[in-house]
Amino acid sequence: MAEDGLRFLCIASYEKGQEYLRQLAELGVKPLLLTVDKLAGGDWPREALEEMVTMPADLTHEQILNTVTWLGRSRRLDRLTAIDEFDMEVVAHLREHMRIPGMGTTAVAFYRDKLAMRMAAREAGFLVPRFVRVLAYDELREYMDRVPAPWLLKPRAEASALGIRRIGEPEQLWRALNELGDRQSHFLMEEFVPGEIFHVDSIVSEGEVVFSAVHQYGRPPLELMQEGGVFTTRTVDRASAEWAELTEINRRLAPALGMKHGVTHGEFIRAQGRFYFLEIAARVGGAFIADLVELSTGVNLWREWARIDVAEARGERYEPPAAREEYAGSVLCLAREADPDMSSFTDPEIALRIRKDHHAGLLVRSTDAGRVKQLLEDYAERFGSQFLASLPPPDRPTS
Repeated sequence: MAEDGLRFLCIASYEKGQEYLRQLAELGVKPLLLTVDKLAGGDWPREALEEMVTMPADLTHEQILNTVTWLGRSRRLDRLTAIDEFDMEVVAHLREHMRIPGMGTTAVAFYRDKLAMRMAAREAGFLVPRFVRVLAYDELREYMDRVPAPWLLKPRAEASALGIRRIGEPEQLWRALNELGDRQSHFLMEEFVPGEIFHVDSIVSEGEVVFSAVHQYGRPPLELMQEGGVFTTRTVDRASAEWAELTEINRRLAPALGMKHGVTHGEFIRAQGRFYFLEIAARVGGAFIADLVELSTGVNLWREWARIDVAEARGERYEPPAAREEYAGSVLCLAREADPDMSSFTDPEIALRIRKDHHAGLLVRSTDAGRVKQLLEDYAERFGSQFLASLPPPDRPTS
């Protein structure tokens, strides 16, 4: 494809998004990568990059702004991309400061701030677990009188289950808020709704969901984060009521929160026969979910994200790819050994073996949803006995 001089500055605090960068280059866009010093030697597609610039970790937003505007003195920056969820807010601030098209701070909040997204989803008519902001103490007292314990005290801007505390009675909340001090307004409290957790990963174009795939976690991510164990997720049977209902909920949800174009990773819980909205992010899902989606549908979300961003920048119409209808599942755990021996797993459905330090992981693919479920149940038990290591929950994400 002929180049038109477009340049995307991609900011990445974690080592991911390689296929996004490759796709940009293949489309004739110049990818400029800004990452942290410790990732200078990472597995980046250097052949696809116009340039890679590194900066110290933990810079303030103002320092990052100074770095980016310095880069902008000698080259035109047409678009800014936050490769990871933890870069979204600073990139939104940069867009507004530099007047570059894309989601600004208010728009990003509906896909990053758990309080903002819950309020918007509830106002749009979606079922949401009952919640309260952590601000006025009288509101908290009224909430605890009205909503039975247990409750979850959640950070508003962390990913997955990081930093969530289970609260059993009011005194426990007041102690937790005392520990948080001035940080307490960065949390919300929500009723604990036990149930099965699903995730829907989708592509949004011109305010409409043009592709989505529904998967179900084995154990809830909150339980795994706090108690440890083996992570699994698998494609939901496409003929099931769960697939149909979640596809429809997600079709209405992503645009209702303001998404115009991009990718989303949404999570929902089924309790008492109803689906509750939990959260949504404007990014590709982690934990090898992009690989899972590609195995089950043939759609690479990282590459499609790049394609839709470039189409928007060029004023072109994005055409979603044709998707196949297979089933995939993944099993993953922290391993006691640096390079665990998974050679005893020999089923022909194994499509990908995860090679990551102190991790064991496999992804499987089949045309039969039941076969995928059977394999994951077997593998989860075997991983638990052969490989599983346990560590305290991290304070910050590690990938």
